[in-house]
Amino acid sequence: MHDQTLCTLIQRAAEMGNRGYRFLDYRENETYVGYDALFKKSLGVAGFFSHMGIKPGDKVALILPTGPEFFYAFFGTLFCGGVPVPLYPPVRLGRMEEYHQKTGRMLEISEARLVCTDKRIKRILGRCLEIAGPDLGCITLNGIAPEPFELAMNDPDTPALIQFSSGTTFDPKPVLLTHRQIVANIQTMLDYGLNYYGDTTEGSSYCGLSWLPLYHDMGLIGCAMLAIAQPADLVLIPPELFVTRPAVWLRAISAYKPIISGAPNFAFSLCTKKIKDKEIEGVDLSSWQVALIGGETVSASALEKFIKRFAPYGFSPHALTPVYGLAEASLGVTFSDLKQPFVCNHFNREQLLKGQAKNDTCGDPVISLGKPLPGFQVEIRDKTGAKTDDSTIGSVYIKGPSIMKEYYNNPSATADAMRDGWLDTGDNGFIFKEDLYLYGRKKDLIIIRGQNYSPQMIEMALANFPGIRIGCVAATGYVPENDENERLIVFIERDKRGARTDDKKLADSASKKITESTGLVPESVIVLAPGTIFRTSSGKFRRGETLKQYIAGTLAPPGQVTILRMSAEMIKSKIATARMNRNIRKARQGSAAFERL
Repeated sequence: MHDQTLCTLIQRAAEMGNRGYRFLDYRENETYVGYDALFKKSLGVAGFFSHMGIKPGDKVALILPTGPEFFYAFFGTLFCGGVPVPLYPPVRLGRMEEYHQKTGRMLEISEARLVCTDKRIKRILGRCLEIAGPDLGCITLNGIAPEPFELAMNDPDTPALIQFSSGTTFDPKPVLLTHRQIVANIQTMLDYGLNYYGDTTEGSSYCGLSWLPLYHDMGLIGCAMLAIAQPADLVLIPPELFVTRPAVWLRAISAYKPIISGAPNFAFSLCTKKIKDKEIEGVDLSSWQVALIGGETVSASALEKFIKRFAPYGFSPHALTPVYGLAEASLGVTFSDLKQPFVCNHFNREQLLKGQAKNDTCGDPVISLGKPLPGFQVEIRDKTGAKTDDSTIGSVYIKGPSIMKEYYNNPSATADAMRDGWLDTGDNGFIFKEDLYLYGRKKDLIIIRGQNYSPQMIEMALANFPGIRIGCVAATGYVPENDENERLIVFIERDKRGARTDDKKLADSASKKITESTGLVPESVIVLAPGTIFRTSSGKFRRGETLKQYIAGTLAPPGQVTILRMSAEMIKSKIATARMNRNIRKARQGSAAFERL
């Protein structure tokens, strides 16, 4: 794959035939789109985009749900030399103001000339479109007239994708990736053994399966593009369907017999707590050989509970495979052994707080994220940038063949992150027996009495705590005015079944549990309504934003989604879209007049 591009990968998959994507809907019915049909349709879309004025290097934002249209637009953009910018659709309808501001800003930063969406989403995008004012406007693919188009060879070193970082501690940054970088990461993962066939013979029914969002690197590159590169069948489930009905994931695994399917840590906890026996009667998970876990801190307790809950359905503990990756690396960096059980070591808590990792069988459990993939290097560095010894906690730096080219149009952020080919990931961690272990994000660390506490360590104390929504705990450090000492504030969301009258009792019991588990006494445990804690588009906590809003007195749950509210939102969107279209027409008229001079 040395000189391959994403375009040549899909062309090769189309020529081989008999493989494709299988999309499941809310009734768990399947729509199959073969790679050959996807390739032909995408060529027509490329012709349409080219006719509209998309030129090599132009950015096309994709605000689309999981479905065939996403891939038509994605490859259509690539075929005409453009750069797709996948952005998340509006799913938290109670926080539309935040969505418009963030999405409008991402459209501006990426310099998207065109936005491609569907009819349903377009009705409420107007306000963020007006902020950015893409000069080719916003379209849907419904009813377009495909234009003839002849695919030209892409240079592997040209941009292939702008993937926004998760934005847990800062606003999301636009990661610019080339074809060569993405293909290199895909090839590295395949060489490591991450393929959908495993040891089965060609032509078997084995495939991959994913519910991960396509605007996220794990879903797009690690699942969708990886399947095309083999090529292999891939079953795709809408992420919002999994969140509301997690049993769909396990039923689909039983039905399609995939070897590989991955998810963040919270998904395994959600399955353990929410899935009822009657929802998975007759389910067989024995085909599931690789259950990748990445994207957020991995909890030993969550994995152990998942094993206990689903082992009777054929799930093998050997399948659980913690990994580490990030958008800036095109995806994968370290992987656990695919053939061995996951590794959990225990480390002395007092030493961890002092910045040292000392093995202690009675200490805190920390999950190994495995060793660097071939071609990658991982180093732990101190505040001066000097490499530390393996037992010292410090900044995680990585180097490899698929590290990003740059943060698009942000040289200062690029300079801060990149040093002589090494990327500062923003994560803290340490090396033990050649494996990588994480210890929180640098910007999220809580410093109390000179000791560094990972917020994840505190949050894990309340994993599956009665009365708290799964995974809805955010620990933050707060320094009051005229005080030098940082205080611990923990935000928790009550379970939907909980009542406000029980908030004090829930806060007191949660505070006691934190003290028992960590030795820390929280200044406050704040009980919130479901959905109040701020999150990134991929579901990670925005602890700093949550604290900021709380201090300002503006932290509030999402507004209730009603027919009246959605109608008002659509009216505002329609008005904003009309203003945007008028501005586009004026700009075009002004440009034409300038050219005549």
